[in-house]
Amino acid sequence: MEPASQRPTDAADRSPCGHPRHAFTSLNARTREGLLVRSRRSVLKAGLAGMAGLSLGDVLRIRSQAAEQGKPSPAHKSVILLWMTGGPSHIDTWDVKPDMPPEVRGPFGTIRTALSGVRICEYLPKQAAMLDRMTIIRSVDARMSNHEPNQVFQTANLAAEPRINPEAEKYPAIASIIARHRQQQNRSMPPSVVLNLQDRDHIAWGGYLGKQYDPFLGNQANSLFRLPRGLDQDRIQTRQSLLKQFDRLRRNLDLSGSMAALERFDQSAVDIVLGERARIAFDLEAEPERVRARYGDHAWARQALLARRLVEAGVSFVTIDLSNHNSSGTWDTHGDNIPPYGGIWNGLRPLLPVFDHVLTTLVDDLGQRGMLDDVLVIAMGEFGRTPKIGTQGSSDGRDHWPVVMSMTLAGGGLRHGQVIGASERDGGQVKERPVTPGDLAATIYRHMGVPLDGTYTDNRGRPRFYIESGEPIAELI
Repeated sequence: MEPASQRPTDAADRSPCGHPRHAFTSLNARTREGLLVRSRRSVLKAGLAGMAGLSLGDVLRIRSQAAEQGKPSPAHKSVILLWMTGGPSHIDTWDVKPDMPPEVRGPFGTIRTALSGVRICEYLPKQAAMLDRMTIIRSVDARMSNHEPNQVFQTANLAAEPRINPEAEKYPAIASIIARHRQQQNRSMPPSVVLNLQDRDHIAWGGYLGKQYDPFLGNQANSLFRLPRGLDQDRIQTRQSLLKQFDRLRRNLDLSGSMAALERFDQSAVDIVLGERARIAFDLEAEPERVRARYGDHAWARQALLARRLVEAGVSFVTIDLSNHNSSGTWDTHGDNIPPYGGIWNGLRPLLPVFDHVLTTLVDDLGQRGMLDDVLVIAMGEFGRTPKIGTQGSSDGRDHWPVVMSMTLAGGGLRHGQVIGASERDGGQVKERPVTPGDLAATIYRHMGVPLDGTYTDNRGRPRFYIESGEPIAELI
């Protein structure tokens, strides 16, 4: 291992950088991490599907009405996206430049990996050891991508940049399009789930497809599946029976036949809330102690274990928002002397071992369970970071750099044990084999059995393609 350089000296100037709101504004240090238990009123509103405020049954009805005929996808395929909110530095993680001057290569050393001739950051030793089971892409074209809102890579549409396009938030997330095709596969589980969401702008939503294709927010799972005192399953079923009686009074007036479907959708809502499959999947205490110990107590590790349980139970797409880690640093490394960001040494260095453990433990666990060919694991952020340290007057920071970035993938039955593409010698430009957001989406859709030529209709009645431009990444298939 090459020795890491000493921590850079802090500059005297501690003034703010004047940069727009960053990805970790809402750290909520006093808010308990993980799944939250709300009040009885919240449970009733969030969990009883129209029987006490929230229309989960309505959502299921809308989904059915919105669904169109399409090619069914294999029920067991799924995706876990580790969303590295803030934009990780490619040069200080997967695309190291050990032969460049210190202002380019940064303060970290590099280590060998399981792939001959490939080196990565010294703080990612577990990934280095299993890189023969993973793929690094060093030539991802991140132009047009920004963060807060984080839209381009999560929708695969270059126009999905809300800062310059007022219609950007209408482009549906890749997860939402998959949910549209997978909604009939497993009615006892939501097709798309987001865990650890710290800010709405960290993910993309249903957009043109409608709110019925927004992801289920796993932060509120306990509110759904832990019934308040005095409200048990029998009482919920009794209320459901009462609703059926009222529905029968209206059914004779219904000429469209929609009322005939009400009981089926409301019962589906009750099945999700009360069903053993969903409740057990969200209950980490049901996991053996040895497995929980293997993942560890860190909030991100618990979310990774929960993601594995969810895809095992039938969820198609799980996104983990890797932010709000108030004890280890930030991906948004503008500089140690530019509060509140943090730089490469103090901001990124403590974060990498946590991420390294989370990613490799998840991949290894999926492999041991025989699930890795069916579950595609992706780790990425919004963009890379500047080729030189010291931007914005910082001592060791790197600013946003959407010209090129790196990402890693595992599983999904794809061909791994390789590095795809390359950046220029200083990490500032794509040198060879550019990979676009559309290419990534096409690879995901191919894995999930979603037609690559599929379309949806915008609010003006015009058809729009799922992928405007892009092909599955040939090296992986």
